[in-house]
Amino acid sequence: MAAAVTSTDTRPTTAASDRLGRPLRDLRLSVIDACNFRCPYCMPADRIADDHGLDAASRLDFDEIETLVRGFVQVGVRKLRLTGGEPLLRRRLPELIARLASIAGLDDLALTTNGALLAGQAHALRTAGLQRLTVSLDALDPVLYRQLSGGRGDVGHALAGIAAAEAAGFGAIKLNCVVQRGINDGEILPLAGHFRGSGHVLRFIEYMDVGTCNGWSAARVVPSVEIRDAIHARWPLRPLAPHYRGEVATRYGFEDGGGEVGFVSSVSTPFCGDCHRARVSADGKLYTCLFAGQGHDLRPALREGQPALAQHIAGLWSDRADRYSELRGTRAASGKRVEMFLVGG
Repeated sequence: MAAAVTSTDTRPTTAASDRLGRPLRDLRLSVIDACNFRCPYCMPADRIADDHGLDAASRLDFDEIETLVRGFVQVGVRKLRLTGGEPLLRRRLPELIARLASIAGLDDLALTTNGALLAGQAHALRTAGLQRLTVSLDALDPVLYRQLSGGRGDVGHALAGIAAAEAAGFGAIKLNCVVQRGINDGEILPLAGHFRGSGHVLRFIEYMDVGTCNGWSAARVVPSVEIRDAIHARWPLRPLAPHYRGEVATRYGFEDGGGEVGFVSSVSTPFCGDCHRARVSADGKLYTCLFAGQGHDLRPALREGQPALAQHIAGLWSDRADRYSELRGTRAASGKRVEMFLVGG
């Protein structure tokens, strides 16, 4: 049974802080666990079957999602990012976005996509109230891009999606590239050169050991400082101040005014101390860390309505002490971890 949207009051009741004093400000919400790509670092085809996913009845419906988001806003969340899987596979997504965009107290509504379906949906997403977009783009070379998408992607479709998003009014689109040594590290300068001056923000992400099925190896991690120095040698960079405390990317601007580039350094320079992000899977499980081993089922509290849900979320968050990236490689950080495609990174 769908959860009724029983309250429109999203004023914070008790601002939620965890055991390390970190507030809850940012929610990453997966609307679907299915994806049209099979990127090896996220959802490798030889490990994850095409029919792995939840059936439609197991996913949160739109009423449940709206109630859930209102509950999170009530305890302090101000930023919402819709993820997947690939969120553009969720049917009637603009309808959901319109509902979420109307929630008082939610200051930022964004979505992460691989871009393959974006050209046909960008205008509807913008009209519905989506404010920001992030597009995953690990290569410009067509052959390499196809390989990195598990043989299913066409870089031309992603670039067409970015162009359509520009035309629809999305500015400063974020473009995420996960860099792996010996695989796509040769794409760093081509990507930086392509998007310099575009008004968009290219971000390079260190290859992380999210989940347990991607065959992660520290030898394939390219530290952000190495990526930054390679770009700086070609186009000089200068550091920029963060937009806010806890921003995941370290910002740099091109000295000649060609825009900015960012670096997400979870492996070489962990930022657990300022992490204020929660993640909820498509079936309503709360994960308090990207590297968490298990989730907390929110559906029982969700069925009781927004006030009970908000209280439950605050209680779960207050017990949080996650800092996986600071403990990486120790016994305390060993064990099973949630797969990236379930929580959207």
